[in-house]
Amino acid sequence: MIRKIGTLLLLITFSALSLFAGNVRLSLDMGRGRSGIAVGELFYINIDVTNIDDSPSKPSGAAGAKVMYFERVSQSSSFSNVNGQITQSSSSRYVLTLKATEEGKFTFGPITVGGVKSNSLNYTIGGKSAAANNGAGAPAASDPVDDHQDKNESDKPKFIGRGDSNLFLRASVSQTNVYEQQALVYTVKLYTTYDAIKFIGATAAPKFDGFVVEESKDISHSLTPETYNGKTYATAVIARYVIFPQMTGQLKVLGNTYTVSVDQREYYHDPFWGSMSYATPLQLNVTPNDLIVNVKALPSPKPADFSGGVGNFRISSELKSSTFKSNTAASILYTVSGTGNLKYIQLPDLATVYPDELEVYTPKTDIQAEVGGSNVSGKVTFDYSFMPLEEGNFKIPAVRLVYFNPETGKYETAQARGYDISVGKGEASAKSQVNRPKKFDSSLQAIDMSDLEKERVPLVSRFAYWLFFIIPFLLLLISVVTYRGYVKSHADMMAFNSKRADKIARKRLKKAYSCLKKNDADGFYDELLIALWGYMGDKLKMPTSELMRDNIRSVLESKNVGESVIDRFISLLDTCEFAKYSSEGGKSGMNATYDSAVKEINDVENAFKKGGKK
Repeated sequence: MIRKIGTLLLLITFSALSLFAGNVRLSLDMGRGRSGIAVGELFYINIDVTNIDDSPSKPSGAAGAKVMYFERVSQSSSFSNVNGQITQSSSSRYVLTLKATEEGKFTFGPITVGGVKSNSLNYTIGGKSAAANNGAGAPAASDPVDDHQDKNESDKPKFIGRGDSNLFLRASVSQTNVYEQQALVYTVKLYTTYDAIKFIGATAAPKFDGFVVEESKDISHSLTPETYNGKTYATAVIARYVIFPQMTGQLKVLGNTYTVSVDQREYYHDPFWGSMSYATPLQLNVTPNDLIVNVKALPSPKPADFSGGVGNFRISSELKSSTFKSNTAASILYTVSGTGNLKYIQLPDLATVYPDELEVYTPKTDIQAEVGGSNVSGKVTFDYSFMPLEEGNFKIPAVRLVYFNPETGKYETAQARGYDISVGKGEASAKSQVNRPKKFDSSLQAIDMSDLEKERVPLVSRFAYWLFFIIPFLLLLISVVTYRGYVKSHADMMAFNSKRADKIARKRLKKAYSCLKKNDADGFYDELLIALWGYMGDKLKMPTSELMRDNIRSVLESKNVGESVIDRFISLLDTCEFAKYSSEGGKSGMNATYDSAVKEINDVENAFKKGGKK
């Protein structure tokens, strides 16, 4: 009898264990309002773990998709005691966020958690999503409901594709019809009716193809009410950029994706307490609308001394003294201030403007620009060193700055004042020669007649006599040729800089290397981009207004530079610009980017040398 009772208890125990045995189940969630998965879209795999103490590890990859996030979104447990019989169960849900990368039919799983194997999950990825190019603000449909999903799981985060009518992004640009190099303001604004916003983060940077970008810190730090399409929203500016178009035609700005976490208010009626509500966490991946900007070329013909500036500028000069010494270096400051593309302004070649008696050297440039909410403003200082070569009174002429004003649609001129200077004798020309009296010996000396015969030969018949004329003439000729070569090489500064492009680039790379040592990512990528763009401008003799990727490619191809070298150099420019404006700041790859910059400049130099030999 006792044996029968023991056997019965064992059967009951095994039945209870089988009832609450561990289980791992995979289910697919394609996102709100979608019936399929397209390349470039996010989708989700839910991993439900029941009655298992262990947790799944993050998958290293998935077929046809890239793993973006993996996190546990909910956990629950139950405990009951009925007539002395105790039962306990637990469950957890993990969400694997994936981004579709290629078309086809794929399978995920099975996976094993705590020795329990899950089911396999089949999914199909189609072509690129048409919704990726639509404007923001269109409400999305409801999330598909999983047939096996417990209704008590409504408090778990839901992932919605582009947002809904209660939250969306709108991108705008200050002007849609502009001139080349004119400053534009690109703004991304958030509209929401949710109670609270817990997190806003960009998963990628916007794509500004054909633009130079300056990020503005003029964004909102709190929500403000605004009425849009008859509905009141809480709004905030979450991103703002000042962009400068570098080419003409229709340029497209592609919006980037933001992840926004909010609390969604759910209302219900309780028989005892009446109307009540509770907050449900909700996560949305929202993309603003794309924009098209029509860019016009600057009016032709351009003035010969056009500085490349587009905006509104002023120029001033400062000379601390009007009295100088010959062969002694002095300096003069020119300051350009205003709003616009300050960083790309160039002054005229002062060697062609100043008197020949004043030798002018390459200036030191100091840029102090601030990116505001509507433009880039500040000043650029050009510190020129010059040396008077001769004594006398000279006039430093006024320096003109020719720029294009997009408000008037005309080329305008600002002018810095000139100076009258006096140059005295410097230290190098103050050497006096001391005339020492020759000694005279009054004692009589014997006269050698052979010496008298030699003295009767005419002086003009001696070779030494003509050397006194030939040597100075040769020295004068060499000096004239050397001076003319020097003047010629400095007259065409673009050709002069083209020969020295490699040396100039290496000096600029030293500044980038200094920022690299300080772990200053912003300064590093600023200096690296200046070095790369400046090298191409000097090497190809291109003014800043024409320095664009397509122009660089066409000129390099005409110089017999290999296509692979061109592609790597342009790809390096894209990498630097992306790293500068990415959310992580690009700190992780600074060493590799610096090495790549040195290598690509060397490759271009070698390609030019080989082309010259051919």
